Amino acid sequence: MSTRIEARFAKCRSENRAALVTYVMAGDPDYATALDLVKQLPAAGSDIIELGMPFTDPMADGPAIQAAGLRALANGQNTIKTLQMVREFRKTDADTPIILMGYYNLIYVYGVERFLADAKEAGIDGMIIVDLPPEEDEELCIPALKAGLSFIRLATPTTDDARLPTVLTNTSGFVYYVSITGITGTATPDFSKVATAVGRIKQHTDLPVVVGFGVKTGEQATEIAKGADGVVIGSGLINALKGTLDANDKPTNGSIPAVLDLVKELAAGVRKTTKSF
Repeated sequence: MSTRIEARFAKCRSENRAALVTYVMAGDPDYATALDLVKQLPAAGSDIIELGMPFTDPMADGPAIQAAGLRALANGQNTIKTLQMVREFRKTDADTPIILMGYYNLIYVYGVERFLADAKEAGIDGMIIVDLPPEEDEELCIPALKAGLSFIRLATPTTDDARLPTVLTNTSGFVYYVSITGITGTATPDFSKVATAVGRIKQHTDLPVVVGFGVKTGEQATEIAKGADGVVIGSGLINALKGTLDANDKPTNGSIPAVLDLVKELAAGVRKTTKSF
């Protein structure tokens, strides 16, 4: 039996295109708005949803996602509520994969065994935990795999051929290639180098490789899709949302439409590139 992640990439391959992966912060700017947004992402063209787990010290996140996490925390978002968001989403969508992205501290405090059981029950498909290297696989990666959850690893421009096999050993679902050095949302990737980097990673794995960090427009999504199995958009969506909030960081009537309009643009951009797999 295939996982939701495998089924979604198979669907995209059948349509000869890359997948669009959208990142939003759970609880930003508040629980109700975030849940409503997540529910509408698939219809706008999102193939896979990454759901950020708000945390006070997000070392890999740029200013936009840091601010989104703080807005969510200020409105009472926590890990329990994030899992509840997924349960609510699953009431109307049984097919779209949801990946949790965050930091190990949140899971450690929650309790690893309890977290994995609750995540599986809620309908989570996998996780990206950016501060746990392969050397710490016994902490969470191996238990997650045993629980039936994919553990998605990051590869970067500085992950060389000697390091890649270690990074990929227990990776499942897909590989997330970070196309820039640095934090999220702070630079534009060098498109000419992305396809080469993805090709190098594919020499070590049969998993799909998606590319993120720095994608902001439909045109950029088109360029990335030429050399990748998927394109991730995160900070761009967060900024679109932020631009519609009022002076007190409360949502307005334009908040959800602004994000969905950008998702539609990106989805159209991804679909402009016809791929042969």
